[in-house]
Amino acid sequence: MSSVRQVQVTFDCAEPERVARFWCEVLGYVAPPPPEGFATWDDFNSSLPPENQGAWFACMDPSGVGPRLYFQRVPEGKVVKNRVHLDVRVGTGLVGEERLATLEAECARLVALGAVRVRVLLADEDNESCILMQDVEGNEFCLD
Repeated sequence: MSSVRQVQVTFDCAEPERVARFWCEVLGYVAPPPPEGFATWDDFNSSLPPENQGAWFACMDPSGVGPRLYFQRVPEGKVVKNRVHLDVRVGTGLVGEERLATLEAECARLVALGAVRVRVLLADEDNESCILMQDVEGNEFCLD
């Protein structure tokens, strides 16, 4: 029997807070409260050595159901396709034109937040339609 109780998804990125706040908007997540003893995250960051300021940020599902997302600053940029990506499931249970219309509406909302639309994969014998996208730092994800 597994002892795993929670899963956290970690993103390497250049600007942790910017990417985290994008994903908060996408998923309806929230930033956790600042560490004890600090009124705001800015206060906490100001207490750190300059090289550690803004080094990470997190967001969480306010209902406690979804995984915590953790964003950590790394020195290297993104150079290849993600080996793991998130599927943002807005079309679950929908098919055909109704599904595509729902995906397109959500795509427009996410593009307004800074996402990039890559391409539409239309339904075939095995899969329903989805839209491939990138977040504000180029990390791939699917609207499914």
